[in-house]
Amino acid sequence: MKTFKLISLDVLEDKPAEIRPRNIPLLDGLIINREDDKNHWILEAYLDHSYTSYFRDLKKENDKIMLQAKITKESNQPATFMASILDINDIGEHINVLFLSTLVDRKKSEIEKTLKSLIEEGYQGDELLDEFKDRV
Repeated sequence: MKTFKLISLDVLEDKPAEIRPRNIPLLDGLIINREDDKNHWILEAYLDHSYTSYFRDLKKENDKIMLQAKITKESNQPATFMASILDINDIGEHINVLFLSTLVDRKKSEIEKTLKSLIEEGYQGDELLDEFKDRV
């Protein structure tokens, strides 16, 4: 396993007719490449407690979510992940959110092209996510 610093985190939210990144301000974070045969990564985001309800709602409403994360340094291109929220833990006045994710091994422009095509085809919500996973 290899561990890296998580520099930034965006949740790619499915809004009507578009996918919008929602930046999640990190207090700290780690990303671990499990180096297993399923290409799993663990992301840990250490956040302000005000994000508790947002992530609890996301976990309740979605089996999978899309994330973009910058690893090691701000100047790196963001990596895109399909993720499930494993756990949300209270840590004093803060929380940590643990994600089990799979790296989407494509360039950002290809991902955006695929998402735009799916939206133009009328996919929304869970259908959009399912079809995206099938095509990726």
